Amino acid sequence: MGRILHIARKEFIQTFRDRRMFGIIFIAPIIQLFLFGYAVTTDVTNLNLAVMDQDHSAASRSLSDAVFQSGYFVQAGSADSERDIEAALVHGLADVVLVIPPDFAKHLDRGETSVIQLLVDGAESNSGTVAAGYLGKIMAAFAQGLIGERMVQISVKTGGAGRPLPIVNPQTRFRYNPDLKSSFYMVPAVLAMILMIITMLLTSLAITREREIGTIEQLVVTPIKPWQLLAGKMLPFTVIGLVDVTLILMVAAGHFHLPMAGSMPLLYLAALIFLGTTLGLGLLISTISHTQQQAIFVSLMIMMPAILLSGFMFPIANMPEAIQWLTYANPLRYFLVIVRDVILKGNDFMILAPQFGALLILGVLVFGLAVARFHKTVG
Repeated sequence: MGRILHIARKEFIQTFRDRRMFGIIFIAPIIQLFLFGYAVTTDVTNLNLAVMDQDHSAASRSLSDAVFQSGYFVQAGSADSERDIEAALVHGLADVVLVIPPDFAKHLDRGETSVIQLLVDGAESNSGTVAAGYLGKIMAAFAQGLIGERMVQISVKTGGAGRPLPIVNPQTRFRYNPDLKSSFYMVPAVLAMILMIITMLLTSLAITREREIGTIEQLVVTPIKPWQLLAGKMLPFTVIGLVDVTLILMVAAGHFHLPMAGSMPLLYLAALIFLGTTLGLGLLISTISHTQQQAIFVSLMIMMPAILLSGFMFPIANMPEAIQWLTYANPLRYFLVIVRDVILKGNDFMILAPQFGALLILGVLVFGLAVARFHKTVG
């Protein structure tokens, strides 16, 4: 028993010899507790909905008001044509488009069935399913309200006889993922997560391994410049990451039958830029960590918030505004949009240019910080 206590004492001393480990072990989990407690929610609200009102009647306006007054949807503009609908869905401006047909009010007045069309972005299958459910309930409540009004009118005017009661029949179509397969939503996100986890962990150990075995000094005294040394360490992991992308895409297309609607060269370009950010983060971690254990801890502390605050599981729009601002510094946020939009929607570079630009800027900044930190470490 005494030997066990001596070993335990030694481990405590060794663990807390570096003051930064105290923050990693105790402070960081508390920060994450607050962060996830406010940001992580399974409620789906603030869904962007655009309306294509082809009737322009009091009844159609009443239906639109009922949808937005429910609290689940926010106004995402209006659509006047099929082209406007396609643009709103492709560019991600709307999660749902509500199409109210011509003669909507006339059909209701005659007691005939009036068909309402809902166009849902199936690329976000979870949000799309919930949105369709919300709208179904809203339509049912709207129809019940109309029936109640009509029954009152019939009772007052005719004593119970009159025209048939109106019926509202919503029809829903899911775009880009018609069958709402969860694999279509998850597999692209898994691709992004695997790239981030593998490359960041591997590169975070690059400099710390050299430091632990005592070869970092030998590298420093060589004519190689710091940025060349870091870039050389990134290159093998870049190749590994691209090979992983290829393997995952093969399985996604062959087993999960993902449509692969977009350009594969564009997807590989996005993966290459994304790898620049994750590898740069790993190198930056390796320059501030003295041991491989520290590097792994820091990597995990960064990866978990990056995954949960990327829109992978929880819509960013549902998070508090302060947390939403933090997500702009998350490279996984932009890469998830690119992967899903290229694979499922077939979007091109012009549509995804903002995401590409953000990834490129983050990659340059992170690599620059890693080089600067490496200068300071070996200086």
